[in-house]
Amino acid sequence: MVSNLLLGGLGILAVIFAVYFVRDILAHRGELEKGTNGLLSALIGFGINFLDTLGIGSFALGLALYKSLHQVDDRKIPGTLNVSCVPPVIAEACFFISAVQVEPLTLAAMLVSATLGAWIGAGAVSKLSKQKVQLFMGIALVVIGVVIVCQTVGLVPGKGEAIGLHGVKLIIAVVINFFLGAIMTLGVGLYAPCFALVSLLGMDPKVAFPIMMGSCAYLMPVASIRFIKEGMYNRKMSLFAVIPSVIGVFIASRLVLGLSHEVLSIVIVIVMAYSALSMFYSLYKEKKAGETEAEGGEKKV
Repeated sequence: MVSNLLLGGLGILAVIFAVYFVRDILAHRGELEKGTNGLLSALIGFGINFLDTLGIGSFALGLALYKSLHQVDDRKIPGTLNVSCVPPVIAEACFFISAVQVEPLTLAAMLVSATLGAWIGAGAVSKLSKQKVQLFMGIALVVIGVVIVCQTVGLVPGKGEAIGLHGVKLIIAVVINFFLGAIMTLGVGLYAPCFALVSLLGMDPKVAFPIMMGSCAYLMPVASIRFIKEGMYNRKMSLFAVIPSVIGVFIASRLVLGLSHEVLSIVIVIVMAYSALSMFYSLYKEKKAGETEAEGGEKKV
């Protein structure tokens, strides 16, 4: 019943998004970006959403490819990433909510908490230092990754197989997922920490997929509609990426469901290591940029 309601909600969001997207494309069909390569757009869409379905995330890699290949104006990168990834993320969520068994209360509570975190908690979290959040999350992911490796090789007990949470564990999961939804507004991805949360609470790692995909699937269509209305996205990139992106999701989702618990745990560790390194690297770049800006100010004085 709960799963059907969640899927129904996603269906409604998908239709609303499609109306805005198709109407905008038709209205500007003679103005599609000439500097954007359609085939390259399709390949990028397929690749980043294939990896997204494995839990690696699509935004960081998409940003790097857009900039290095000069396919999207920098000002339109956020909107393009959001708009082009809505169909595949909704496909991911529908597939995993249908295919992965999760206790309804756990799924609904964690999905709603992440969504509320992004909307209600964003104001409070935005007052925090992004650098401190990145540092804390980076260190936490490294530590948790080590614990999961130890669990996988048998050095530490705690191989997760549960498909639901109850009592104190459920409360902890809801509160932390609310925070994870909120820090998404700072550019800190939800996937890796959600993997870590699910694993540490003793759940089957596959349970993370419908939770994290569902959270993003409910958030992104609304944000994307704003970008569409403002015209702040690359229409050609988004148009050519839609179908290949969904195909990438379909192929990767079959792969994920076929992985053993041990292999999936290793995949999760790799995802967390990648995310932690990305956070540390972002901190390094922002620190260097700050130092350069400070030096420039001193020279002017």
